[in-house]
Amino acid sequence: MFITLEGPEGSGKTSQLPMLADYLREQGYDVLTTREPGGTIIGDQVRAVLTRLDNTTMQPRTEILLFLAARAQLVEEVIRPALAQGKIILSDRYADSTLAYQGYGHGVDLALLRLLLDFATGGLRPDLTLLLDVDPAVGLSRRRSSGGEWNRLDAYALEFHQRVRQGYLTMAQQEPTRWRVVDASQPPDVVQSALSQLVLNRLRCDV
Repeated sequence: MFITLEGPEGSGKTSQLPMLADYLREQGYDVLTTREPGGTIIGDQVRAVLTRLDNTTMQPRTEILLFLAARAQLVEEVIRPALAQGKIILSDRYADSTLAYQGYGHGVDLALLRLLLDFATGGLRPDLTLLLDVDPAVGLSRRRSSGGEWNRLDAYALEFHQRVRQGYLTMAQQEPTRWRVVDASQPPDVVQSALSQLVLNRLRCDV
């Protein structure tokens, strides 16, 4: 099963994913975790270009193509082989991030983006997507206070991040069978409990 975690900056995806993976392993599942952009040697090199704060002249089309290149490598090198081995894949972001950030955030045509995403991923879609939803002002404040990486995308205006969040909520509403929304403003242990239960319920349904 292919499971993705999505959400605005500071929603807690990166900290919640390892805990979710550990929980599933305790339940006896074979789990592989990955992230976007990155997850491969080539993808990590692309990530470095995408996130550098001094790459302020990067155009939205450039940004899209770099994300797609990293994703194509990840799908073929990591995700498809792991799925073929029967593993559960947990990915910190995937194709929906492109629709949210470059589509809803930058205003790039969604139909065109979906065509490009199909090409980059070979049509591979998640079985379950968990949206960690949080107000962008809260999420960005978390990012600043955490002392972690503050990158080029974090530095976009608040209005951009608000469009991204609304894009995520719109996609979740449009495809309710795949998406599950979790209130990420709650304490981390409450969020983790909700994520664990949602994934476990889905896994049990697929048995």
